[in-house]
Amino acid sequence: MAATAASTMSAAAAVTRRINAALRVDATSGDVAAGADGQNGRRSPVAKRVNDGGGGKDDVWVAVDEKDVCGARGGDGAARPPLFRTYKVKGSILHPYRFLILLRLIAIVAFFAWRVRHKNRDGAWLWTMSMVGDVWFGFSWVLNQLPKLSPIKRVPDLAALADRHSGDLPGVDVFVTTVDPVDEPILYTVNTILSILAADYPVDRYACYLSDDGGTLVHYEAMVEVAKFAELWVPFCRKHCVEPRSPENYFAMKTQAYKGGVPGELMSDHRRVRREYEEFKVRIDSLSSTIRQRSDVYNAKHAGENATWMADGTHWPGTWFEPADNHQRGKHAGIVQVLLNHPSCKPRLGLAASAENPVDFSGVDVRLPMLVYISREKRPGYNHQKKAGAMNVMLRVSALLSNAPFVINFDGDHYVNYSQAFRAPIQIKAMDIANKFGSSTSFVGTMLDGANQERSITPLAVLDESVAGDLAALTACAYEDGTSWGRDVGWVYNIATEDVVTGFRMHQQGWRSVYASVEPAAFRGTAPINLTERLYQILRWSGGSLEMFFSHSNALLAGRRLHPLQRVAYLNMSTYPIVTVFIFFYNLFPVMWLISEQYYIQRPFGEYLLYLVAVIAMIHVIGMFEVKWAGITLLDWCRNEQFYMIGSTGVYPTAVLYMALKLVTGKGIYFRLTSKQTTASSGDKFADLYTVRWVPLLIPTIVIMVVNVAAVGVAVGKAAAWGPLTEPGWLAVLGMVFNVWILVLLYPFALGVMGQWGKRPAVLFVAMAMAVAAVAAMYVAFGAPYQAELSGVAASLGKAAAASLTGPSG
Repeated sequence: MAATAASTMSAAAAVTRRINAALRVDATSGDVAAGADGQNGRRSPVAKRVNDGGGGKDDVWVAVDEKDVCGARGGDGAARPPLFRTYKVKGSILHPYRFLILLRLIAIVAFFAWRVRHKNRDGAWLWTMSMVGDVWFGFSWVLNQLPKLSPIKRVPDLAALADRHSGDLPGVDVFVTTVDPVDEPILYTVNTILSILAADYPVDRYACYLSDDGGTLVHYEAMVEVAKFAELWVPFCRKHCVEPRSPENYFAMKTQAYKGGVPGELMSDHRRVRREYEEFKVRIDSLSSTIRQRSDVYNAKHAGENATWMADGTHWPGTWFEPADNHQRGKHAGIVQVLLNHPSCKPRLGLAASAENPVDFSGVDVRLPMLVYISREKRPGYNHQKKAGAMNVMLRVSALLSNAPFVINFDGDHYVNYSQAFRAPIQIKAMDIANKFGSSTSFVGTMLDGANQERSITPLAVLDESVAGDLAALTACAYEDGTSWGRDVGWVYNIATEDVVTGFRMHQQGWRSVYASVEPAAFRGTAPINLTERLYQILRWSGGSLEMFFSHSNALLAGRRLHPLQRVAYLNMSTYPIVTVFIFFYNLFPVMWLISEQYYIQRPFGEYLLYLVAVIAMIHVIGMFEVKWAGITLLDWCRNEQFYMIGSTGVYPTAVLYMALKLVTGKGIYFRLTSKQTTASSGDKFADLYTVRWVPLLIPTIVIMVVNVAAVGVAVGKAAAWGPLTEPGWLAVLGMVFNVWILVLLYPFALGVMGQWGKRPAVLFVAMAMAVAAVAAMYVAFGAPYQAELSGVAASLGKAAAASLTGPSG
């Protein structure tokens, strides 16, 4: 049982091969390799440290023998050293881990056998339901456990990478997607772009593309500001080898180990750049009001107009503040603007320090990578396919402008945490061209060149009319009509988790992926910290997983090229929400204890509870082993367990319900855009944590909490009324352990729905203690005298249900 609940998460940006017009393959999923320095022709100190210490913790990982790892062969037939060093978990940890898995498997089988021998005939319907749930629990646990039986870690070998490429790294196109500058604060987006522009990669070998699917002038002018500030920020990063290269995250760090070559100039440069960054943030925050004021002035000069105006005095072709025909959400022209053109192939050194230029960049290459703003055309009557459609448009546009053989995609709230993250080992193969990519001959002609790396990123002298016309055609809504885009070409459509399904399609075709790990983490990002927004996010993910299972991308239907463990992993990923339906009802079972003394799921109840404690405890012990090599803390693991239970009591069952409705009605599922932290530029970065946004999604978990608090109160009342040493008393206490454990797991949810009161956890404990005491007192006063009568009624209902299940005798 694991789910992600951290407010800052490692963002696994997808490194993608432009094959079949970029059907997706994950070459690395997170951390990648580093090689020779692309800017100054030297190895950076960061790269050296990673290369020297990539093996991880010596008490967990051990290197696999080199002869067991198959390396590529050079032109002379001699074996090349592998690009990755492979590590496996030490046997002293792995063998006990596997033994515990086997022991738990035996315990589960014994548990099922015991339950079958002790069938509860007084509540046969309840017993049958719980048995089905337990079987599914066991099945899903096996699915989850099988891919983890032999954990390995691969660390890029920087020396081998440098020898293999000799400084000639492949071209990379970096995609960033955003939609709404309110739900996705624009400060996150500009930091993402700045961290990409400052990446330690040959500047003439990569380009950055921003897809603004809302078509807002705010995003475009923010990119104009980014292009200006990057002229200072990027050379500063190169001069002083700063990490990370997202300015917001860099300036938030209290201490930084210096890795540059001019420490004497760091403090003065740091103060200057930070002052400029603060002014840059002010301009970014005021963009909306600036554009409105400018538009009001222009509209006053043009009577009858209510347009949104650009700085050059022309209408913005995208969406306007005041919607108008052809200038509104879902109906506007396509836009492609090159903000920073291709750099030249030769380094261009900056200027020495002067009164006008106080930062000395005389020994620094000040070239900037290509930066392009894209907003695709939107028209009524077209299904624009959300993020997947925007990604496919970027694939086509980038093919004409830069045509790199590989792409990396980011969300607007991710950033490059390690500047050498783009340096990844690459297996290159040719591709086939089919008549399914659309009518643009210019675009189709770029694909083979890109796959074979026959064309480097070179400057365009001018964006002539023919290229501009092709770009307009490639961003048009109708371009994909009658083509294979969204099915066999590009990112897959009609599913909420388009990235997972696209990766699955590539694995299904036989492509292999490698997960590489370095320190520091290559990419990071931001998750919503508001409870409601976080639940909506995992609702979209879990709903998309179920959509994948009930589609042609079902792992059970994949061909023979899919590795057996990959098949198991995809099957587990696409079915995990189903098990939570049983968890939800298990958490509601204490309702019956409120009306009956002897209404139990299984008899003998005490032995049943001991079995449950054993199998649950064993899965947590197994989790402790996984924590040891996963690189997370025990607190992280506990939070994951808590958030999994929060999701299991509301979000995941809701996703199952949505999927059932889709199967019945045939209508798709609408998942709203997750709103990130809206106070990104305010003083209180945790303000959203204490904001309550009431939605129906919160109700099921609240009901579970109320039921279990009441069950604890009844258990306390039974122990007080009957005595803790009597059978009813000690069974009530045993059952209460389950209820208390559920409440512990739901503790973060309780704090979340308390809003500002969540800052005072003592209030929650006092309120729950008072509620338990009140329920216990009511049970002692009113419940105990009537339990015998209620128990008789419940037993009769159980016998009637059993008769209906078994049918008439002989």
